[in-house]
Formats: sequence, C-alpha cells, structure tokens
Amino acid sequence: MSEIEERLRKLREEGLYRRMRMVAGPQGPSVMLDGRRVLLLCSNNYLGFADHPRVRRAAAEAAMRYGVGAGASRLVSGNMTLHRRLEERLADFERMDRCVLFGSGYLANTGVIAAMAQRGEVVFSDALNHASIIDGCRLAHAETFVYDHLDTDHLEWGLREAGERGSLIVTDGVFSMDGHVAPLVEIVELAHRYDARILVDEAHATGALGPEGRGSVAAAGLEGEVDVIIGTLGKALGGYGAYACSDAQTATYLVNSARTLIFSTGPPPPSVAAALAALELLRSEPRQVERLQRNARLLRDTLADEGFRLSAGDTQIVPLVVGRPEIALALCERALARGVFAQAIRPPTVPPGTARLRLAAMATHTPRELVWAGQQLAAAAREVGAEPAASQPGDAELFLYDAELDEPSLERAA
Repeated sequence: MSEIEERLRKLREEGLYRRMRMVAGPQGPSVMLDGRRVLLLCSNNYLGFADHPRVRRAAAEAAMRYGVGAGASRLVSGNMTLHRRLEERLADFERMDRCVLFGSGYLANTGVIAAMAQRGEVVFSDALNHASIIDGCRLAHAETFVYDHLDTDHLEWGLREAGERGSLIVTDGVFSMDGHVAPLVEIVELAHRYDARILVDEAHATGALGPEGRGSVAAAGLEGEVDVIIGTLGKALGGYGAYACSDAQTATYLVNSARTLIFSTGPPPPSVAAALAALELLRSEPRQVERLQRNARLLRDTLADEGFRLSAGDTQIVPLVVGRPEIALALCERALARGVFAQAIRPPTVPPGTARLRLAAMATHTPRELVWAGQQLAAAAREVGAEPAASQPGDAELFLYDAELDEPSLERAA
C-alpha cells in the first residue's frame, strides 16, 4: 500500500473522507443533486443572488464587452476599469476610504494578514477563525496568540503579555461554522487600550447583518473604528472574489505588499460585473436582508420545537452539533434521502468532538420549506439514533493549530 493509499484509508476509518457531490443547474433554494431535486440548506448564497436574473445578465454582458479574463496580475496589465469601479462602490458601501480587490476570500485573508503582521510583532486570532485567517497567521513573520473563542478576557491577557509587540487583532465578524457574532465592541475597546489594529472578516456578515446588510461592524455601530474590513463577493453577493477595505495609506501598502494580489491574475470581468450588480441589488432591496433574518429565526424556532438543542444566536448559520463524524455523515445521508441537503461538517473544519450539520437559511426559502426541513431533519436524526435532544449546543474543548505546522508563540493563560 502506498503512502497516499494509507492516508486515504485512515481518513475513511476516522469518518473524515470527503467527496464532491454533483449539483446540476443554478444555485437556488433547491437544486438538482445526483439527478434529484432537494431543498438546499447548506449554501452561502444567503440572498439568492447567485442566480438572480440581473446578476446573470451583468456577467454575460461583461463577458461580451470585456472578455472572460483579466489576462495578468493587476500590477502588470490586468487592472481594468471594472476593477476600479467595483472598488469604489465597495469602499462607499463599507464607508471606508479605499478598497482593494482580491481573487478570493482565502487570498484576501492570507495576503492581508501576512502583509500587515511583521517579524517581532504578535497577531491575536480567535480560536475558531476561518482557515484562511489561520493560514494568514502562519504565513506572517509575526508570532500568533490564539485566544479562546469570543473570550475577550483571554484576549486582554495576551495583549498585556505582548506589550508593545501587539500589532493586530483578527476575528471573523460572524463565525462560519457556529453562527456566533464576534464581541466587536469589547475588541475595539481593547484595541484602543493596547494600541493594536483590528481586522474583521465580514464574509458571513455582509448581506446578513447591520443596516443595509453592511455587516457586523455596522451592526455594532463601529464604522470608522476598524482598520481593515475583509469581505467576500462569493457568499451573500452570489459571485466570486473578495476585497479589503481600509484607509488610503493601508490600501496603497497592500497593493505593494500583499503577495496574493501581486502574484495573482486579476479577477475576471464577468465576476466583477456580477458583483457590481449584486451590490446594487443589496443596496436597493434591503428587505431581502430582512427576509433572510426572518427565515433564520423561523429555522431556529422550528428546530427548537422539534427538540434540537441549539446554541445561542440569531444569524442565518445554524449548526446541529452531533459530536462524532460518523453520526454527522449518517444524519446527512438520511436527511438527503428525505429531500434535505445539509452537508456534514467534520474536523479539521470544526474542532474534534463537534462534527455537525451546518445549516444555512436563505432569503429565498419559503417559510413552508423551512418548517418542512426542520421536521425532516428531526425524523432523520431519530432514524440514525441521534435524538434531537442529544444534540450539543455548547462548545466542546477547542483545538488551536496543528502542532506540526505551528510554533508556539505566547504561553496561554492558565
């Protein structure tokens, strides 16, 4: 048996083997999966813009006018008028001075964090931050202090221990696997007290929280208090790509220092035009954000009525934590057999002991669909021996980073 075969065997034994499912047709509230229509309850297409006629038309028209690719890095010949136009609109949307487009959210986080955190400094990262943030910390020459999830007391301990070396606090605005909202008011207060900068990843908050769907920073009334806002074009805005908004000086620095921008081909014109159309839709149809929030509450209420124990929260992300990977896989398959597509999420995406179905409401789901989905998930849970009342609302013991990939930085508080 080869080394790769052995690794695959081990993944299967541990319930961590993955495969790609085949979705036919556009992303909507329901999709054709393996030739069968099912309700889609695990998409990040929160507002339904991925298949909105205006967004699709904008992408098609841009392909005909500008072509399908930028042709080069934006610092070579790949910078186009569409890129600048979208950057200006996004900066206005986030109420920041400047915006820099990136090819994806992963590229934005890894590039920005690595550029901003210098050798001898310390980056402070929430224990449940997205993998792109974790890898951005790994790529930076700074040390990394991982503070317990949402624990601002632990964050303050780290800031105090770092002293003048503390440089950057990084957090998700809405955590992608748990739906928790970061305690941004407290984080901003600590940043001011210890003279640290703040980066907030709004990937799952844009289009879902705050006035006009402007995210968790706006929802907390902290506009102008955060140094860098990272956003994505690939979730609520329905397309692909990402951006970093900041003051003008920081944006200029990122253009000159973020390797994932410098050494990547510019975002393709159809994706940029689609984002422009989606952003216009978001700003002109704020009720779509309200529909998403209502649907999120309905989904949570329905699951609670069915007996599921849910963690506190009111975002569109609703985790059904069942613990072991094999249980999550079995529940996923039974739910799918009942017509509900809710993907099993397992380590290392989530901490050991917290495998789950990660549910996501969409603004385009109907109330009847969501109530029906909750009933089917409860029935599926009973069929696989995972009674809804046995679901885990709290956090299991949190893991930090892979010890083989990370060097310890500051000692954790006892």
